[in-house]
Amino acid sequence: MTQKQSRRLRTALVGCGKVAGTHALAYKQLPNSEFVAVCDVAADRAQAFGAKFGARPYTDLTEMLAKEKIDVLSVCTQHTQHVSAVYACASAGVNAIVEKPLAVDLESCDRAVNAARAAGIKLGVVSQRRWYEPVQRMKNAIDRGQLGKPVLATVVMLGWREPAYYLSDPWRGTWKGEGGGVVVSQAPHYLDLLCWFMGPAVELQAFWDNFNHPGIEVDDTVIANVRFKNGGIASVVLSNSQKPGLFGKIHIHGSSGASVGAEIDSGSPFISGVTEKMDPPFNDVWSVPGEENMLPIWNREDRERPVEVMTHYHQLQIAEFLDAVTENREPAVNGEAGRQVVELFTAVYRSQQQHAVLTLPLAQ
Repeated sequence: MTQKQSRRLRTALVGCGKVAGTHALAYKQLPNSEFVAVCDVAADRAQAFGAKFGARPYTDLTEMLAKEKIDVLSVCTQHTQHVSAVYACASAGVNAIVEKPLAVDLESCDRAVNAARAAGIKLGVVSQRRWYEPVQRMKNAIDRGQLGKPVLATVVMLGWREPAYYLSDPWRGTWKGEGGGVVVSQAPHYLDLLCWFMGPAVELQAFWDNFNHPGIEVDDTVIANVRFKNGGIASVVLSNSQKPGLFGKIHIHGSSGASVGAEIDSGSPFISGVTEKMDPPFNDVWSVPGEENMLPIWNREDRERPVEVMTHYHQLQIAEFLDAVTENREPAVNGEAGRQVVELFTAVYRSQQQHAVLTLPLAQ
């Protein structure tokens, strides 16, 4: 056993909904995790989930954190409850990895980040698409300077959500329960990758609307233009209105003229615990000098890789977070990275409300 695996961390989760099963599977399979407890406000759901994964059920998070001496908690509750769970973790000295988005507004996001920092706990935000092999290739090419400076980014996510999706939980599709629509619930993965590739944003102008979901309050379509601190610009198009869903792609173009890109989602972004099958992501654009002929090789590798896309990359990120706790370092996707996403979608809503190009960072 390696030194990294010498101590098993006591792991648990709160919120036994759709994505919770993905976290539980990871905790059960990782060698440095001892999955001990689950919590949900609905006792029957907590009991059924705990029985399925061999963990003790609770309905009170504070009680579970105290009794079970948890090291790491996954926060899988609805969006508006993420910050209260982080607060509970900070009070108990428990490290927290939170499903996206970290929060639904900038003020509560900052309170979560500050509480974690003051308590000395590790705070991570789920953005498992960073671990996709096609995305890793893009990041490596950017970091090696193979594009020159990244100067133009395009994000196009054209998906679909059935009315049944919004009816599956009473809080979905509402401002009060979900905090927003496509830009809050499906787009955070793309917004995180955008900032990971391009750096911090400094200006944004956006428009949003609801074109195809009369039964919900929130946006199903967003378009935004963004300028970054490095001088680069981006166009972002997000939609849940294409039936069937088409794709989700991100492309980065450099000052050298070289371009890299990937189709992250073929069809609509998957729904954890619901979607039955997902095609693997793949690089669809690559014009780096000397590597122009690599696409068919990489595409074959990605198609033949024997992993379950909907669970494997969550496990990779959760494993990295456990290592960060053991090694006492910042996780790859920390609270500040989660805040960048919250700031971007907050700016989307404010830009339309104010009919303005906004300067970032935003005032709370």
